[in-house]
Amino acid sequence: MKPTVIIIGRPNVGKSTLFNRLIGKKLALVDDQPGVTRDRRMGDAEIAGLQFTVVDTAGWEDEDADTLPGRMRAQTEVSIEGADAALFVIDARAGLTPLDEEIGRWLRQQSVPVVLVANKAEGRAGEAGVFESYGLGLGEPVPLSAEHGEGVADLFGALWPVIGEKAEAADEGEPVEDDDEDGERPRGPLKLAIVGRPNAGKSTLINRLLGENRLLTGPEAGITRDSIAVDWSWTNPRDGETREIRLIDTAGMRKKARVVEKLEKLSVADARRAVDFAEVVVLLLDATKGLEHQDLKIADMVLQEGRALMIAINKWDVAGQEPGGNASALFNGIKGALDDGLAQVRGLPVLAVSAKTGKGLDTMLNAAFELRETWSKRVSTAALNRWFDDALEANPPPAPGGKRIKLRYITQAGTRPPRFVVFGTRLDMLPKSYERYLVNGIRAKLGFDAVPVRVVLKSAKNPYASE
Repeated sequence: MKPTVIIIGRPNVGKSTLFNRLIGKKLALVDDQPGVTRDRRMGDAEIAGLQFTVVDTAGWEDEDADTLPGRMRAQTEVSIEGADAALFVIDARAGLTPLDEEIGRWLRQQSVPVVLVANKAEGRAGEAGVFESYGLGLGEPVPLSAEHGEGVADLFGALWPVIGEKAEAADEGEPVEDDDEDGERPRGPLKLAIVGRPNAGKSTLINRLLGENRLLTGPEAGITRDSIAVDWSWTNPRDGETREIRLIDTAGMRKKARVVEKLEKLSVADARRAVDFAEVVVLLLDATKGLEHQDLKIADMVLQEGRALMIAINKWDVAGQEPGGNASALFNGIKGALDDGLAQVRGLPVLAVSAKTGKGLDTMLNAAFELRETWSKRVSTAALNRWFDDALEANPPPAPGGKRIKLRYITQAGTRPPRFVVFGTRLDMLPKSYERYLVNGIRAKLGFDAVPVRVVLKSAKNPYASE
């Protein structure tokens, strides 16, 4: 196991910028506005061959524990438990602040080795702040510029004495991965993204699955900003089998017209990228609000990206408890509205869950694994063409202008999502209704219900045709 290094400091000192620099990509959201990061984000970092897991944390603020900044600070304090080292980042240009000194005092009381990082030290403007930082009593600071990459290599000399031995041991014991994409059963952890409108309970659901307050939650809408991935092992209560899952929490997606702030736009864009990397996406609905038009737009976006989609109705523990409420009617109403609004994919799995009590969560995960297997399924060419011949016999293609369109054969070009290619002649004249007939037949007869199916029409080129 790689050593873990956390990044800690007050807001807007450049923690997320340093995190992005260490992992080599812009994973964490960065903005001039303080307090952008709210949840812990992990990534694989490397400096001159030294490999470790780096953890970005929320900015440390001196606020009441019940407030949002106070809960963010509690998350940061928890993150240091089990860490092998801490990078304490200060702003060299701003110099030491009372909050920096408070953090320094707290870190000196911890058992974790601390490396002091004086960020924004490019040029002469940061020299005074670098000298000032010696007063924290945490040893010699490492001056660097996370934004420009200056001095980042010097972190190697500071981190190696602390985590070098553990990093070497982890490197020697690194297992060799078998990269078999088209096996009978999908390999690797299930990449499961949770999406939905703000305050649907996405972070609460993941915390319930993990059995700890890993993600920041609260009554405020829009708390989550970054898309946070958490690796987790789930034991199926049905058969006792342990399966690996990568849970991905995302920011709430509001109507596009309401998203005006730059930071929220970045959060929504990050959520969309998370969908791209997911295998199965859970659209979380709020049972107290029912199905809204924005939910259908989110679902359509997921299907357009070719991901496997399932619906989970959260807060089921309070559904139907209002005067005159009827949980069964609510469930059937949502299911019917989904069938009408998402006609391109009938029979999506719809489950009632409660992130608060844990009701239905194991059922949801079982359904997610089954959905991934369907999404990754491959049909033999022989079985595919037997169905194809039967479909053509039951409903022959039309004959526009008195000349029949010929469909010769079909093959599966890929999986994840399932993609099929139909070969024939005059396919440019094939009506869209007939394409839908083929897609619906593939779903109904070949076991591809509830997953997006792609069909491409391909005509053979006539070598004697004039260009």
